[in-house]
Amino acid sequence: MKIFLVSAIALLSCNAFFAQNKESCKPQNLSCEHLTNPLGIDNPNPRLSWMINDPRQGATQNAYQIVVGKDSLEVVNNKGNMWDTGRKNADAILATYAGKTLEPFSRYYWKVNVWDKDGIQSSSDISSFETGMMNMKNWQGAWIGDGRNKDYKPAPYFRKVFDTQKKVKSARVSIAAAGLYELYINGEKIGNHRLDPMYTRFDRRNYYVTFDVTPQVQNGKNAIGVLLGNGWYNHQSMGVWDFHNAPWRNRPAFCMDLRLTYEDGTTEVIPSERDWKTSSGALIFNSIYTAEHYDARLEQKGWNTVNFDDSKWGGVRYRPVPSQNVTAQQVRPIRNVTRFEAKTINKINDTTYVFDFAQNMSGVTQLKISGEEGTVLRLKHGERLYDNGHIDMSNIDVYHRPVDSSDPFQTDIVILSGKGEDEFMARFNYKGFRYVEVTSSKPIQLDSSNLVAFFMHSDVPQVGEINTSSDLVNKLWWATNNAYLSNLMGFPTDCPQREKNGWTGDGHLAIETALYNYDGITVYEKWLADHRDEQQPNGVLPDIIPTGGWGYGTENGLDWTSTIAIIPWEIYMFYGDSKLLADCYENMKRYVNYVDRRSPEHLTSWGRGDWVPVKSRSNKELTSSIYFYVDTKILAKAAKLFNKQDDYIYYSALAEKIKDAINAKYLNKETGIYASGTQTELSVPLQWGVVPEESISKVAQSLADKVKEAGFHLDVGVLGAKAILNALSENGHVEAAYKVAAQNTYPSWGWWIVNGATTLLENWDLKAERDISDNHMMFGEIGGWFYKGVGGIFPDEAQPGFKHIILRPNFVEGLNHFEAKHKSPYGLIVSKWERKKNTITYTVEIPANSSATLYLPDYVKEKGTQKLEAGKHSFKYTLNKR
Repeated sequence: MKIFLVSAIALLSCNAFFAQNKESCKPQNLSCEHLTNPLGIDNPNPRLSWMINDPRQGATQNAYQIVVGKDSLEVVNNKGNMWDTGRKNADAILATYAGKTLEPFSRYYWKVNVWDKDGIQSSSDISSFETGMMNMKNWQGAWIGDGRNKDYKPAPYFRKVFDTQKKVKSARVSIAAAGLYELYINGEKIGNHRLDPMYTRFDRRNYYVTFDVTPQVQNGKNAIGVLLGNGWYNHQSMGVWDFHNAPWRNRPAFCMDLRLTYEDGTTEVIPSERDWKTSSGALIFNSIYTAEHYDARLEQKGWNTVNFDDSKWGGVRYRPVPSQNVTAQQVRPIRNVTRFEAKTINKINDTTYVFDFAQNMSGVTQLKISGEEGTVLRLKHGERLYDNGHIDMSNIDVYHRPVDSSDPFQTDIVILSGKGEDEFMARFNYKGFRYVEVTSSKPIQLDSSNLVAFFMHSDVPQVGEINTSSDLVNKLWWATNNAYLSNLMGFPTDCPQREKNGWTGDGHLAIETALYNYDGITVYEKWLADHRDEQQPNGVLPDIIPTGGWGYGTENGLDWTSTIAIIPWEIYMFYGDSKLLADCYENMKRYVNYVDRRSPEHLTSWGRGDWVPVKSRSNKELTSSIYFYVDTKILAKAAKLFNKQDDYIYYSALAEKIKDAINAKYLNKETGIYASGTQTELSVPLQWGVVPEESISKVAQSLADKVKEAGFHLDVGVLGAKAILNALSENGHVEAAYKVAAQNTYPSWGWWIVNGATTLLENWDLKAERDISDNHMMFGEIGGWFYKGVGGIFPDEAQPGFKHIILRPNFVEGLNHFEAKHKSPYGLIVSKWERKKNTITYTVEIPANSSATLYLPDYVKEKGTQKLEAGKHSFKYTLNKR
């Protein structure tokens, strides 16, 4: 018995060992087009990627095999009837589909097999993707509308009843809209997306979205309901940005195909057609820019269900296709992500209440209330309060140009039905706010259960985290993320209230912060498609994208519209995926060529300059010319990557000419000063590699002296804010950089935080009278700098996507511990340190199939360079006196 027991234990231990060994290297996180099991893929050659989960020291992938097929069981057994790469002796984790032609409306299963460092094979779980239309000719539905003109305010409702005669195996609905939509089947809202489809240049690109609606379709009769909103397509509100004059502007319309696959293998499509019916309803006005107005007395209960009496509804009309490019929306959707209850409620009188959600955010509020029929409630959303407790809109309504009082800014209007509890939440609008002032035409009682807020934004997964011994630093990182998410609505914006515009400068100035913290590639690929749609034949871009025509002025230049080069390059750096760079290559080339034609001396002042500086004004020709250099240098690197040798030679030479021209005119080599020596004029050349090698230390010292002279306070605008911390920390002055980053008196990032900010602001001066949004991202580099300047985590241009990681940690005074985490395409990177007197314990984690080079600063006794393989590493260092 004893022998048997021992043998059993040994057998169990042996099995456990082999089970652990078998799973020690497993491919996971499979994605298609950077999404998980996506529906409605239109790309005929989608990108497939994965990550290796292998905690062993030195873990690598020596080979891989991708198997794609229509039969999941065959794929499990490594039989792919669509694509089988065979064993590829490579450590790549990203591949572009190169199998048989993908068919529309088809589900494909795929897996990846990998061989680890010991040659042992392991397999992923099965993943899938489904193709969509693949081509506009595959649509069966017609574009339909309600026949009203673009100035008619009530939103159009549509419905259709259909019958399923056989048992449904699967159902997929694809819907495109000019404007915005909500889709219902049998009374149930389909999906949890908000503001679908994404905003585009509607006369050049339109998106459709695909949903699996198998659970909602029932045997027998079914009802489809569609509610359309204006969005940016039909901008009825008046503002300085001229969206009411957009060339595409029209009454909203939609096109839909509901594809049913029956158990017997046959298919049927229920399309949008002239047999649909339409009516108006309770949503009497909607504006993406201002608000919504809802009259609960006009609610048609059950309008999207089978048994509703639609005898009073009218017919629909055909509408032209908005563009000849109706394509799949493969973008992380906008959602109501976080719910907030009011922290305080101030009852001003029996008809007025002010709710404080203690968090500035983009989003909507949800009202649930009962009251007398015809009672009118106004829900005013804002960021600030007057001393008397009412909402102050003066910092955000400055560009609204209403023709009358019927469209108040950021103010929803709700009229109660008097028939029990009414519920309202804006469907086709969002706002920027912390406070909501509810005023009623009749006395009411309100508490926290009546009004809640939802932080609404593109639901991008978080991939980064900063945690330190400094409460200020932690709050700065948190506030930066709040500002970033508040300004991510399928494209990056400047602010979620006053403008909601896709300002190009704000987008590229914050791109590293964005990518260290969030998996945003699908959003940026969408936005750069907007860039390509907006670009003029000569190469010029507007400084807000998308645009209805505004933004082609005299200052839409390099410091702003360099998005066309900088963002594709940073996506390549962070993901190791060159598709966006390739897609934008010719656009970058046209852009650089345009500037080159206008700049015979290789210098240009085309741009906006160092926007919203503290006090010092910086030379615009200097900063714009530097961005000309940056774009040209990126173009040359891209040319080399794509084997365009002639372009590589030409643009490399052009970049050097630009650099030489800048330094010849603006650098005083004796003093180490550019131009007049402002913080921006010194930091921007350092940040972007314009300073000659022999002058770097002198220029960096000049900058450090300038910062010290200002008491480690900022004297920069947006261009300097992007550059100054990097220019210091990467050129021998990290302590000065940290003192600026952690400064808590004016002017500084920290000054906002100690004054109660929960997001980043638009102006350093809290008492400024213009440019005073309280939720802006243009000064957002601070959030990304913590990963770089203190954590020391950098991608390697030679092996992008963090295939190889450059580690340059800095053990700055003022922090006792610091931790930066970033989930790269290869897995989690951790750079963590703790100080005890003059000893540093440094812990680093390198993901499987990746490696790193560690560069220690000069003030570490054990300074030097060390190669690190995948796995966890811990070191102790002694700090020299500084």
